[in-house]
Amino acid sequence: MSAPLDKLKSVSETAEVHTEAVGKILVEGFQMFALFVIGATVVWSAAHDYWQMMQAGVASVEDILTLFIYLELGAMVGIYFQTNRLPVQFLIYVAITILTRSLASSLKVLDMDSVQLLAVTGAVLILAVSVLVLRYASGVPPFISHVDSEGGERKKTEQALS
Repeated sequence: MSAPLDKLKSVSETAEVHTEAVGKILVEGFQMFALFVIGATVVWSAAHDYWQMMQAGVASVEDILTLFIYLELGAMVGIYFQTNRLPVQFLIYVAITILTRSLASSLKVLDMDSVQLLAVTGAVLILAVSVLVLRYASGVPPFISHVDSEGGERKKTEQALS
């Protein structure tokens, strides 16, 4: 009587292993598809905005900061694609750039009162400090590049510091 139960338990465990494997493949497949869609959307949006700048014949500071936002989003997708980790620092960089872009456009038309100006600049300061805290908490000091895939620090960073 225990032999049929053992066989049923074995079949159940095998099914569970296969189900988990299929689930993992589906999740990873969806993740890859979503990363490609997000990456393509970033490239498409950046190209569209760049084309508009070229047609206008001039790029404002806001336009350049917008391109930096696209750059950070693209880097974030690339890092997530390679490491399967969402780099929170890049989200903070995007937020800082958005606030700076907002500040630059507001200062151009001078429609920001002193309280709003302090709030935006204070938010940028808080975000910058949070990046510093994240860098130290992760064991990577500020202004030092992350370790590359071969385990050594990037030579460009070492040359820039010397």
